[in-house]
Amino acid sequence: MTYCVGILVDEGLVMIADTRTNAGLDNIATFRKLHVFNHPGERVIAIATAGNLAITQSVISLLGEGVRNPETDELETIETTPTMFKAAQLIGRAIRQVYEVDGKMLEKKNLSFECTMLLGGQIAGGEMQLFMIYSAGNFIEATSDTPYLQIGEHKYGKPILDRSVNFQTYIPDALKIGLISMDSTMRSNLGVGMPVDLMVMSRDKIAADLIHRIEPGEPYFHDLRERWSAALRAAHQNIPRPPYGI
Repeated sequence: MTYCVGILVDEGLVMIADTRTNAGLDNIATFRKLHVFNHPGERVIAIATAGNLAITQSVISLLGEGVRNPETDELETIETTPTMFKAAQLIGRAIRQVYEVDGKMLEKKNLSFECTMLLGGQIAGGEMQLFMIYSAGNFIEATSDTPYLQIGEHKYGKPILDRSVNFQTYIPDALKIGLISMDSTMRSNLGVGMPVDLMVMSRDKIAADLIHRIEPGEPYFHDLRERWSAALRAAHQNIPRPPYGI
């Protein structure tokens, strides 16, 4: 299991992903799930992955080596796509290509083809965009009305995003709320865990402001977790008790 979130606000983009993989209680490992292609002035693209690790790693490898464009018959990579929309289409084709190789065998083994991805970033001359790509290769895009997208174990981190994030949220606050969302998920699901990778970029800057890994015990994240827990306890204590005769 995993948890990844992308938050697209007026000021820019925040992408956060955990690194835990779990193939059983005694087989827990750490793998990077947030992949950043940072070429300042030309493009910054971040891809967060969830699902079967073998599938998602194959897709990421294909994006680097190239996927044939059916219209031009040329190989395209994540480094050469001209727009973010074309990048989302490229990832969709890569997922379908991996399915053609591995999908039928997985079905014979009664295993599902699990692969979802978040794609966010900006290419020079284009708009900053955030997409969610499904295992069928189709995708949806975040909007000003729905400025965040999640993949993986998303239900525990969703309430804080629903209540706190809108398109006018400042980037530092979007990062803070995203980290609270990650902490809420980790507290409720042992399949999601540290370290946590993140990327922050400002709109139209075409350069990552921050690419960072939060390791276990990092002072800020530890303080954020403690403050959020204390704030929740204080909030429920300040709400009057139910007037139902108990």
